[in-house]
Amino acid sequence: MKTRTTFPFCLAIVCLSVACGSSSPSGGSGAGGSGSGGATSSGGSNAGGTNAGGAATGGASGTGGASGTGGSTGSGATPASCQSGGPGVSDCGASGESCCMSLKVPGGTFYRTYTNDGSGAKNTADPATVSDFSLDKYMVTVGRFRKFVTAWDQGSGYTPDVGSGKHTHLNNGKGLVDSGAPGPGVVYETGWIESYNNKLNLTNDTLQCQSDLFVWTNSPGNNEKLPMNCINWYEAYAFCIWDGGFLASEAEYELAAAGGSEQRRFPWGSTEPGKDNKYVIWNCDYPDGSGTCDGTIRNIAPVGTPLLGAGKWGQLDLVGNLQQWLLDYLLLAYDNPSVDSAHLASGSARTPRDGFYGSTDEAKLESSYVNNDGSRFYPANRFPSVGFRCARTP
Repeated sequence: MKTRTTFPFCLAIVCLSVACGSSSPSGGSGAGGSGSGGATSSGGSNAGGTNAGGAATGGASGTGGASGTGGSTGSGATPASCQSGGPGVSDCGASGESCCMSLKVPGGTFYRTYTNDGSGAKNTADPATVSDFSLDKYMVTVGRFRKFVTAWDQGSGYTPDVGSGKHTHLNNGKGLVDSGAPGPGVVYETGWIESYNNKLNLTNDTLQCQSDLFVWTNSPGNNEKLPMNCINWYEAYAFCIWDGGFLASEAEYELAAAGGSEQRRFPWGSTEPGKDNKYVIWNCDYPDGSGTCDGTIRNIAPVGTPLLGAGKWGQLDLVGNLQQWLLDYLLLAYDNPSVDSAHLASGSARTPRDGFYGSTDEAKLESSYVNNDGSRFYPANRFPSVGFRCARTP
């Protein structure tokens, strides 16, 4: 297993995850194939590899946008995206259940850095303690995200309230400790910042970020059960707030993927992932085991397809299919100690969990692996290989 190691992100046959937003400082074009190669701006034009900067680290204290119809943050409330049924909303998984199903993850202490060849965890380091939380069983689908786009209403409708999106069940409502904050004293997560509103751009053009590799359609169609891609970090964060939740921290997500103190090799255990799509969607093997990506969304599976790949607490697609946005800024080394904390004060790229439909390196599917290719994951960027899921109060 490899941890905290940078790997090339693009396959030789097609650059499956070219940024479709503000690109990295290194710029550069794609690796050929059917991908467009160049990064596109949030308006959809070719940015040619220019850097639009990282996330805001501060923010005004204004009142924010309208609160809209977003659900409460309580785990018992029906999420806003599932308050009415439909494709990609009420028909996920083998049993056709609610796509908003959220499952409790019991808290505990585990090691964020470790190796496991199937015979147990070794080389353990960087312990983290995480309190109870709930994590959605499925990635956010096109069908669910469509309802958020309607609520946003071309920018004249819903935007999150300033300060919303915190882990309010922690530290008497103050949320996570900001482990990256400088100076003495304890600093907590800020939640939504008013300047983030300008980063929301939910138009048909921007959500169709790379030719033939976007799942968004202008009207409901056959893609409603696919995981939503081509969204930037701000839009993922805003959706989860509107939906009654928040983005999981890296420690929370890794605890779920590792099975807590079991320190699993893969979220499902130690069984090799194989090529039959039963455990994970990877290696361009969906849907037919061919191992060849054709530069279209054909290789992206409906959420929850690999039923044997469930984590210890039931979440599906914790690795594979699409990478997933998390709350933290990306780091080359973990902050220590970590007790209900996340690195939030400074950074440029946000943390993604790795292993997507085109990943060919098995190490990227391991629960402790984190891709820290900071040149790509700026929060304003859009990628056809990145989606998200929400976390909630326990």
